Amino acid sequence: MKKSILMAFVAAAISLTACAGNEKLITFAQLPAAAQTIVQDNFDAGNIAYVKMENEFFGKEYEVQLNDGTEIDFEGNGSLKKVDCKLMAVPEALVPAPVLEYVKTMFPQAFVTEWGKDDWGWKAELNNKLELKFNRKYEPVGLDD
Repeated sequence: MKKSILMAFVAAAISLTACAGNEKLITFAQLPAAAQTIVQDNFDAGNIAYVKMENEFFGKEYEVQLNDGTEIDFEGNGSLKKVDCKLMAVPEALVPAPVLEYVKTMFPQAFVTEWGKDDWGWKAELNNKLELKFNRKYEPVGLDD
């Protein structure tokens, strides 16, 4: 009896592992509506290189790659997870106002090139390569090491 339970557990673990990390290319129209809106409102939708969907253990994630190198990651429901504009500024509409004000006050010559969720809150990378940590209320909590 114990052996059959163990075998069932191993089979289930193998099945879950096989499903996780499964990536495939999809069309822009297959993105969740919220993700489509974020892209259309803040970027040139005609500049899309590809859209990818990844099956994770607890749902799906999406990645939109633009021809200029910008990468936009979304949660399964279409909410923004991360945007990395490389050397360009992240559109201000995607960065919460308290974060923008903090960056403009503390680093007037800098701008946000990457913005996204982190385990404990949020992270902003600036064009001067400084990485700032923010809590879930968008209050600065330190630097990312």
